[in-house]
Amino acid sequence: MKVHVLQHVPFEGIGHMQAWLTARGAEIEVTRFYLPDARLPDPAACDLVIAMGGPMSVNDEAELPWLVEEKGFIRAAIATGVPVLGICLGAQLIASALGARVYGNGQAEIGWFPLEAIAQPESDDCFRFPAHFSALHWHGETFELPAGARHLAASAACRNQAFQLGRRVIGLQFHPEITRAIVAELLEECAGELVPGPYVQSPAQLAAIPEEAYREGHRLIEALLAYLLEPAPVEAPAG
Repeated sequence: MKVHVLQHVPFEGIGHMQAWLTARGAEIEVTRFYLPDARLPDPAACDLVIAMGGPMSVNDEAELPWLVEEKGFIRAAIATGVPVLGICLGAQLIASALGARVYGNGQAEIGWFPLEAIAQPESDDCFRFPAHFSALHWHGETFELPAGARHLAASAACRNQAFQLGRRVIGLQFHPEITRAIVAELLEECAGELVPGPYVQSPAQLAAIPEEAYREGHRLIEALLAYLLEPAPVEAPAG
């Protein structure tokens, strides 16, 4: 299994997903857009694409022209039928690549806050989030749902927290993959974003989150990866 990661800053890697994928024999390659020699593969050669987070905006194409190439790669992967998972900025990149608007959320959402699943018809083949769960959020922008996408989760501060397009594309505004080590790096690299607000926790609060909160996110991201990678159901021929 060949997994390709789109990474935008050194301190936002794939977290807990690394161990889960490695244990299943995955060959993980990374395009590091913060390096001058960043290159993208043929999307058809990938079995899974993971687009990660970052402090930039998907609308910064003039300052960061590689965003244009990255969005084209994401569109091609989706069109080819490759499973694509976007987390935080990665979800916004999927939305933008498919023509949906990405814009300021009105208020920052940084910290561990609850989410709720959006009820889906029983007949729909979509990922089922727990009715109520919590995760780390670290964002100031949000996205409109891409055309045809199903809305899967919401929080009090941000309505569009998760979506699914078809069987193989899922975007998450939150971070179930996060590890304590990545949180420590975020606190060091992005401390300036922690401007007091109704949905912004302090560094002390962020650092004091118990291990069970991380484990809850890890169980969720493992279930989501398993869903994206399982073979699609084959319908019996009519007649």
